[in-house]
Amino acid sequence: MDKGPAGPWLTIVGVGEDGWDGLAGPARAAIDAADMVMGPARHLALLGQHRGRAVEWPVPFADGIAPLLAQRGRRVVALASGDPFWFGAGSSLTRHLEPGEWIAHPAPSTFSLAAARLGWAVQDMACIALHAAPVTRLRPHLAPGRRIVALLRDGAAASEVAAYLKDQGFGASTLHLLEALGGPRERVRAIRADAPMPEDIVHPVAIGIDCAGEGRVLPCASGIADDWFDHDGQISKRPVRALTLSALAPRPGETLWDIGAGSGSIGIEWLLAHPANRTVALEADPLRAARIRANAAALGVDRIEILIGRAPDLLPDGVPDAIFIGGGLSQALLERLWARLPAGRRLVANAVTLESEALLARWQADKGGDLLRIDLAQAAPIGSRRGWRASYPLVQWSVSL
Repeated sequence: MDKGPAGPWLTIVGVGEDGWDGLAGPARAAIDAADMVMGPARHLALLGQHRGRAVEWPVPFADGIAPLLAQRGRRVVALASGDPFWFGAGSSLTRHLEPGEWIAHPAPSTFSLAAARLGWAVQDMACIALHAAPVTRLRPHLAPGRRIVALLRDGAAASEVAAYLKDQGFGASTLHLLEALGGPRERVRAIRADAPMPEDIVHPVAIGIDCAGEGRVLPCASGIADDWFDHDGQISKRPVRALTLSALAPRPGETLWDIGAGSGSIGIEWLLAHPANRTVALEADPLRAARIRANAAALGVDRIEILIGRAPDLLPDGVPDAIFIGGGLSQALLERLWARLPAGRRLVANAVTLESEALLARWQADKGGDLLRIDLAQAAPIGSRRGWRASYPLVQWSVSL
């Protein structure tokens, strides 16, 4: 490894449970030549005597970035677990660096080792990191026959996963406890989720879930049933929500502003559409804002961002890809959005009142876009017979700014 700007000064080395013995030649050479080896205490211990001038990485992780960057121009090795770029420290480091400043030598990831032990195809299983996230992140993946491998913070988290699966109706799932994979302490045990959990689980631990049971499965289509959400009546009903999401047309990695979010159903389904999507929900009522957060967490998309306030007095920072107005529609809000946001943003607004319908009709005449009237009726009992019970008609305007 060259010194200074002529070559990478930082080498990121993935370390497995087999420590120094499991490292490839280039990773060993980088460690032997390093002026400093920086990593968590556990990884430094795995290297034994082969760690040069060792510096323990501080906690929290972010506190170690500045000291590392201060070593520019020296030969430095940063240690990480397994594959540093799969739920690891790699990307957290390289976002501060230019491409020519670093090189990486990964070790097998926990997911690869788990697949090798269980005989599962990596491309067919869900790979999830729960070591710093709630177990509800599992929710979108729970379905009979699905296979999941999740990284856990400790043995207690395995019990949390088992309890959550039982609570969701998947207690018949087989759990594979994957302890210290790849090292001398490795152990793999299988147990049902509804059985007592062992108390001697070794760290680091992951869990393989072979999902089984009669629990409810979260659909992949937009417009999931209303009862997936806790609400006080302020919710875009399922058929309207499906039409609204179709008009919003979420794409991978996009950001939605959900204005007048109510129960959060539109913004939450936007997040369910792709794991890289982002929602900022704006809701004036603090109780509804709390309900949005609970709904998002229950469906495994706790990454939702919530602002308490009323538009247009309060709008999120940044620039969204799409905007949904489900409440608080006004002339002032539309004017503010057009003045602030660049061309090409997608906007969908739903209106129920005559005044809001008239506002959308005027703006559609001026700005273009599609104006849609939605009349829905559902079969309901009328005495001993049935008839159509109509919902309030709704007008939807979708347009590109």
